[in-house]
Amino acid sequence: MIAKNDRGPRLLPGEVSLAHHGVLFLDELPEFGRNALEALRQPLEDGRLTLSRAAGTVTFPASFMLVAAMNPSPTGGFDDAARGKCTPAAMRRYLNRISGPLLDRIDLHVEVPAVDRQLLLQSESAESSAAIRSRVEQARASQAQRLASGRRKIHNNARMGPREIARFCILSPACGNFLATALSELGLSARAFHRILKVARTIADLAGRGELREEDLAEAIGFRSLDRRIWGE
Repeated sequence: MIAKNDRGPRLLPGEVSLAHHGVLFLDELPEFGRNALEALRQPLEDGRLTLSRAAGTVTFPASFMLVAAMNPSPTGGFDDAARGKCTPAAMRRYLNRISGPLLDRIDLHVEVPAVDRQLLLQSESAESSAAIRSRVEQARASQAQRLASGRRKIHNNARMGPREIARFCILSPACGNFLATALSELGLSARAFHRILKVARTIADLAGRGELREEDLAEAIGFRSLDRRIWGE
């Protein structure tokens, strides 16, 4: 996280700060040291990294998009335990290298199954990159317009705090009951609750809708697949 400085005790920005306003990609996430992973919690929450050393305390900007990849087991496959390649206990130890507080700060958890060989031979048409880009640009424009009326200078849903969430992620009684039930049954944290609302708000923006629906919340909850009571406990 900190760059080495052979010319003196001065602290220099490392990978996290160098990724400011960019993307930080961490492959094989559980293979990183525990201290390095836990050090991601503050920048993911606050967009900055504060370091205290004998030479003093310094704060670096660290607002980045974290993209991380990992295998579902130490031997590589999701069903390796069933195949006898990996014990359930070994899989649990491997997954538990990623702490709950760190997972809480990751908005989208996406499980990617192995691609069927037959699908590789098919040529199905999909939405073009240009069409996807247009939808994203429209969604970001609507977010910027909505958030411009707030007190803080933020431009997208990812940077919303509790105050903005309460103002811009209003739920109907039915949606509120739906989300409360999901939180209770899945054992999700208060921080995951806020992440779900921000993701649901973004899903609605991409669909061009102002109001949040149960389907938006359900899709956002589906992106919490790595949380402790869904995968790991």
